[in-house]
Amino acid sequence: MKKTILVAFTALFLHACDSGGPSSPVAGHMADPEAVKRGRLVFAGTCGAYCHKLAPGQGGVPYLFDCGWKHGGSDQQIYATIRDGVSDTQMVGFGGVLPGGDDDIWKIVAYLRTNSTCEQ
Repeated sequence: MKKTILVAFTALFLHACDSGGPSSPVAGHMADPEAVKRGRLVFAGTCGAYCHKLAPGQGGVPYLFDCGWKHGGSDQQIYATIRDGVSDTQMVGFGGVLPGGDDDIWKIVAYLRTNSTCEQ
């Protein structure tokens, strides 16, 4: 229990110091296996089931587990892209429509970060 609290605090502290902007709940969600699991399930049901894949390869949409982000790679930018969508693309906004509310979007970001192939 103490180790989990320490890991969560450390992740939150490092993220807040490193982000250069307002803190997001992503670091806390990354330290919570249930939140990451929820992010995976929501991603698989909404994003991965239709457009984004879980493995790199050919396709008309970006692979989201690498280091390249077309619309900004900060937690807040990824959140905004998922929430608002991207005009003139097939990326629709999911703000206000996910079962767990917009916190599900933060959990998707945590899932993506947790499973990223980038050095963190």
